[in-house]
Amino acid sequence: MFRLLVQAGPEGVPAGEIARSLETPANTMSTQLAILTRAGLIRSRRESRSVIYTADFQSITGLLAFLVEDCCQGRPEVCAPLLQAASCCPPDNSKEKAS
Repeated sequence: MFRLLVQAGPEGVPAGEIARSLETPANTMSTQLAILTRAGLIRSRRESRSVIYTADFQSITGLLAFLVEDCCQGRPEVCAPLLQAASCCPPDNSKEKAS
């Protein structure tokens, strides 16, 4: 569910679509969405009769920074696999090139 919301980006995904995509009962999905909302990792908004859920990228970034803050403890080889995995999404340098 979390990965689905991250992939959806700021547009988000309606709660019903999340449940259908993951073939999960609506009540189970509601519980899981509530847990992630209380943890501050996702947000919801109402659009007409739908509740749209989105990943809270600022909170996710903060959590990841906290988790890896002391990762290598002076030994960069310890964090190398993590840094390689993060290279899937290199920073957008197009703004710097345009300047």
